[in-house]
Amino acid sequence: MSDRLPKSLNKRSRATIVMLARRKGEHISCEDIFEIGTTAMADTKEFETERGQGGETHQRVPSTGPQSAETYLTTNQGIPVSDNQNSLKSGSRGPTLLEDFVLREKIFHFDHERIPERIVHARGSAAHGYFELTESLSDVTSADLFQRPGDKVPVFVRFSTVAGGAGSVDTPRDVRGFAVKFYTQQGNWDLVGNNIPVFFIQDAIKFPDLIHSVKMEADRAYPQAGSAHGTFWDFASLLPETTHMLMWAMSDRAIPRSLRMMQGFGIHTFRFVNKDGKSTFVKFHWKPKLGVQSTVWDEALKLQAADNDYHRRDLWEAIASGNFPEWELGVQLFDDEFASKLPYDVLDATKIIPEEVLPLKIVGRLVLDRNPDNFFAETEQVAYCPANIVPGIDFTNDPLLQGRLFSYLDTQKSRLGTANFHQLPINAPKCPMHNFQRDGMMQMTVPKGRANYEPNSLSMAGEEGGPRECPATGFRSFERASGEHEQGDKLRVRAELFADHYSQARLFWKSQTESEQAHIASSFVFELSKVEFDHVPPRVIANLMNVDKDLATRVADGLGIDLPKANPAAKDPIDLEPSPALSIQKNMVETIEGRKIGILIADGTDAKALAKLKDAIIKSGATPFVVAPKVGKATLSDGKTVKADGQLAGSPSQLFDAVAIVLSKEGTEMLLREAAAIQWVMDAFGHLKAIGHTDEAQPLLQKAGVEPDDGVAGLGDDFLAAAAKRFWDREAKIRLLA
Repeated sequence: MSDRLPKSLNKRSRATIVMLARRKGEHISCEDIFEIGTTAMADTKEFETERGQGGETHQRVPSTGPQSAETYLTTNQGIPVSDNQNSLKSGSRGPTLLEDFVLREKIFHFDHERIPERIVHARGSAAHGYFELTESLSDVTSADLFQRPGDKVPVFVRFSTVAGGAGSVDTPRDVRGFAVKFYTQQGNWDLVGNNIPVFFIQDAIKFPDLIHSVKMEADRAYPQAGSAHGTFWDFASLLPETTHMLMWAMSDRAIPRSLRMMQGFGIHTFRFVNKDGKSTFVKFHWKPKLGVQSTVWDEALKLQAADNDYHRRDLWEAIASGNFPEWELGVQLFDDEFASKLPYDVLDATKIIPEEVLPLKIVGRLVLDRNPDNFFAETEQVAYCPANIVPGIDFTNDPLLQGRLFSYLDTQKSRLGTANFHQLPINAPKCPMHNFQRDGMMQMTVPKGRANYEPNSLSMAGEEGGPRECPATGFRSFERASGEHEQGDKLRVRAELFADHYSQARLFWKSQTESEQAHIASSFVFELSKVEFDHVPPRVIANLMNVDKDLATRVADGLGIDLPKANPAAKDPIDLEPSPALSIQKNMVETIEGRKIGILIADGTDAKALAKLKDAIIKSGATPFVVAPKVGKATLSDGKTVKADGQLAGSPSQLFDAVAIVLSKEGTEMLLREAAAIQWVMDAFGHLKAIGHTDEAQPLLQKAGVEPDDGVAGLGDDFLAAAAKRFWDREAKIRLLA
């Protein structure tokens, strides 16, 4: 019967008509089919939308009316799913239960969808280094690496983009992974986080949906490495819980200047457990020594063309030159009583505790001092897993964290092809490791003797009996529920405080400078302008109305659409005190240390001025990079030739933190006819960078549209001081922002 229906009907409509016709139990004509079909489609609702206890969106099969079997979500075994938004927990704030076969199947299948490249965080750069403890935490944790100030622990750190593949570019608008493997004397501890302290979702059961939506669209395999497309924003607009993370992702945090100049966060709330078994909640923060620096959007776009490997090259060259990247480790420590007084839930991965509410305690430093010997063997084969923790550190019942504990181990087996991936040198612990796990594909050790089980009594026969458990030093989970609803009935629900999706998004917005707010609004405009579904942008803006009406108005105006009414909030947002710590611009470290300064020269450049400038830049801890029309040589004023570090056409100014134009009158006249030189200067000014110049170079600046301001200087100390900054006040003069 199905083949008698018009091709224009979708699969679901055809199935519903056929089902109803069969129910009628008699032969029917095409005319009857169309009559049944029209009635069926009129009576059939696509889905009903409800809100859960935590404010999450549930799209459900209607409770009444005819429905096709295709409308029912099932597992791979055909078992109908009652809740696709929440994992099964013991109590609304309790741990996720292993018996949740829906969660395990969904994550298991997702983990194996791509081989062998990582599904997320595929493009990465990494380095070896060490963590040095500067203040003991022995009062709150028994973890060995936090006991003795001065102790150093080897680490391997991998940074990554999230959405793009291994061959994508370094500088899209994206979250950056920040994963640290500590090789401690108690085993490996993996702190697997991002450069943003919150995440899009509250429950791990939604992770496959999130990544499916942000990855290349399934039918057309584009766009690559970006969220500016329809499926992502359709998904995000239907999950108000994404709003806080969207504010961060649309901010300059998502377009970092360097991997060395971004923060890192553990995201989740973890536990410290001390030698007496007492628990303290902890959140981890990495703070870069060079401060947080970002690019501007136009600069990020042009960097994708100038150098696909911009961040990877920057990290490698910094370490190779001895400018070792460094971060401080800060912790936020608090107890159950403190957590219970907060207006948000510390188990919610879409929330932060502002530093003004709970200051950071700096306890150590991370230094990266050695590049990998082999990219594949180390950077590609390293396998991080949040479940790798050591005695003295423990998990909480954060439902996103609980799902990650299962997912990473499973996906590493899929990606690396064997359960023995822990034996690869980059993954192997640097402390003794003994157990009874045996065999498996690619077994790299050669166990001796018969002891592959315990208990055993082989020692009584003079044979080696193998290792045994040790209650005194072994890992012990924190045994007690420490908060309300952390144990109880088996439930697929979220805690009520999870329903506040907008208060912290509003907090983030109000904590930014006017310039940063303009960047956020403009980013929303750009991303939503790429969405082909007309109904999605108004829905996003309706969510933003709950954050700030001015923000929503600016986005709507930038798109040229009417301002919609606010979407009903599951929990009314509250006004929280702004947190200046959340602003990049309010916390910039004014230094040129670790920066790269581009110097444009040509034939006739003053040799003494060039040498003096390069020397001053090096003494300030920065790196000079000489650019000339021809890379082979430029003849200076003293008649000597100098080899440039880069050719003008291949070394655009977006590669540098500041630029100096050291030209003679003749050199300027030549470059006034060179479009690449004019663009070089124009981009430096447009990207809000400091520009130093000789008097003779002034005509080139004028032709490039450079207007005098605090960031345009000579070649002396005034230029070096300006090179430590970006000049945000300049932006309103050169581009329109939302």
